[in-house]
Amino acid sequence: MNRSPLFSSGLELGSLVVTSNVLHRSWAAISGLYREINEAPSSSSVRFKVDQKPNCTIIAFVTWPPCTKEHLRGEGGGDFVSSSTLPLFEFLCTKTNPRFSIHKPAIDHFHSVRGALDFLKSEISNSKPLIITGHSLGGSVASLFTLWLLDRINLANIKRPLCVTFGSPLIGDEGLQDAILQYSTWNSCFLHVVSDQDPVPRVLIPPCNPVAPEKASPANEYKPFGTFLLCSKLGCACLEDPKSILKLLVATCLEGLGNQDWEFFGYGNIVQQLDRQVICKDSTKVDEWIAQPSQAAIVTQLAAIGLERPQQLQQRIDMNTLIRETEKQERKWLMRRWEVYDSNMLNEMKVKMAQLEWYKKCSEDKGIGYYDCYKNASDRSDLVVEKHKKFLTCYWIDTVDEVAKKPQRNGAAFTTRWLFAGTNYRRMIEPLDIAEYYRERKTDYKTKGRSKHYKQLEQWLEEDENNASRPNNSEKQNLAGGLTEDSCFWANVEEALISCEVLTKRESKDMDTHKQILIEFEDYVWGMIENKAVSHEILLKGSSYMKWWEEYSKIIQEGIMGTSYTSSLTDFMKKKQIKQYATGCLQIG
Repeated sequence: MNRSPLFSSGLELGSLVVTSNVLHRSWAAISGLYREINEAPSSSSVRFKVDQKPNCTIIAFVTWPPCTKEHLRGEGGGDFVSSSTLPLFEFLCTKTNPRFSIHKPAIDHFHSVRGALDFLKSEISNSKPLIITGHSLGGSVASLFTLWLLDRINLANIKRPLCVTFGSPLIGDEGLQDAILQYSTWNSCFLHVVSDQDPVPRVLIPPCNPVAPEKASPANEYKPFGTFLLCSKLGCACLEDPKSILKLLVATCLEGLGNQDWEFFGYGNIVQQLDRQVICKDSTKVDEWIAQPSQAAIVTQLAAIGLERPQQLQQRIDMNTLIRETEKQERKWLMRRWEVYDSNMLNEMKVKMAQLEWYKKCSEDKGIGYYDCYKNASDRSDLVVEKHKKFLTCYWIDTVDEVAKKPQRNGAAFTTRWLFAGTNYRRMIEPLDIAEYYRERKTDYKTKGRSKHYKQLEQWLEEDENNASRPNNSEKQNLAGGLTEDSCFWANVEEALISCEVLTKRESKDMDTHKQILIEFEDYVWGMIENKAVSHEILLKGSSYMKWWEEYSKIIQEGIMGTSYTSSLTDFMKKKQIKQYATGCLQIG
């Protein structure tokens, strides 16, 4: 049996579309649309069709008449339109990536179907997979429609669409590439099929464009995104790494293609060929100079798309560099998928959180609480906790960074499941970071020491609670689970202890400032107690909070806070209502 070898982490997507007949259905929809145009010509530059299949919905786009090289290249190597003039795509702008540009012919053709966008959206079924497809410049319209749609549908209720293009030119600059690559879930929605006989996908790339090299700069060069299925008569290769894609698009650009008629370039034959073949790794023998098995697999796949031995490619591409970069990027993509989106990883997080819960319980049995137990670092179990803490922190820093880079409208929050896990992580682990910080005699953790991923998780929770229509019962849930709602609670305790120390010594010129800090701290703690938002462990005999209360009581007795000073919190602490609060029996107010 013939085998079409592929490589890169795009293997899964490539295998899926072939074995599930997606490519065949997509090309059949495009071919049918072209036949309709031939039978009934139209003045419209973009034609589309919605095909409701029993088990999927297909939306196909084509342009008519077929685009020309001059049309695609525009003036000076391909005209760009800035995101500042593209209100339909402003959601792709982020704080780290505030602007991007899109190919002018692509955006012009997309705008020509703007009036039909809501109709197309209404044709989407919640229960059926959605395939969006297009050929040549119609593929550019399909990609832009998919991006527009991703921002406007609820992915919790509707299956993520798959955009399959055939011979589509690149549609945007590095800014657009970054906007999509930074959210890898969106990036995986795009599969671009490219024939080695087709110049269209390559015409805007400087090495293939005789006009662009003189005027192009890194800021205005066209960049790929999504997965690319590069095809030849020998087989195909599936890639996700943008740098490797660009190099291989150039390397597989056959001489003389510019003189051919711009037809279908054999995509129908490619689809039929793939229908008859099995996508798998090839075990063809490779040269002895390839030492690593992973590199040997990559070389085998390069041969499948018609690339010769390295010494024959020196003028077009450095094969050794390409092999190393592809291997490196493949590992990177796989790690990102495993670490960020694999539900098994979330389960592993739960296991480590459960181990920390056990540490917390054992600490409470000692009458000290896990914050102070970790701060004192007097037991071997603290070393184990440090290992779990480091693992969880590395995971959540990467995860938060990934989600924070989403396009604006969808980047504000996790799904409920992930936000709940991130919130529990923050409330469990940040106190340990605070313990480390003050163990080193530092001050002002919230301003100088707090990690930005904690701030982001806290912000997303606030946004989620503000948008929720149901009452917020998180305080009682947190008390029941033993986690204090404010993960910075212990930083406030430590700052209050510092103020007590200053007032006790009576040597500071800022006595009034520290008195005010303590009054505000009292109000803060009492508010937490009233809302049942603070764990009972703060009231354990050996906790830093009780140490603060001991010092603060002396300050009150000495009259430093004023004659006959009293407050709701001091009354609560003097009545020793600790036991009632811990069991949830205390009625306040």
